[in-house]
Amino acid sequence: MPRTAVEDNQRMNLRVPPEVKSRLARAASLNHLDLTSFVTQAALREADAVIAAAEKIKLSEDSYLRVLSLLENPPEPNEKLLAAAKAMPKSV
Repeated sequence: MPRTAVEDNQRMNLRVPPEVKSRLARAASLNHLDLTSFVTQAALREADAVIAAAEKIKLSEDSYLRVLSLLENPPEPNEKLLAAAKAMPKSV
């Protein structure tokens, strides 16, 4: 059964084969880092790349121009949008 992550715990245990740990330790040593710093830096670089890719929206030039045009010249609201707006709770 998986254990629940503890928010205030600063430890993270990884199980890797000995040859993987050895390669990581060698690379860390070549960069004059301890194993924890090396693995953390590499993991953070990958995490940042994954997050950046997930947060980007890629559009073709035609789509980009269409979005800009709609932002500058929005269409009149239709009945469905008006009904949805009326159903929204009043903000304080």
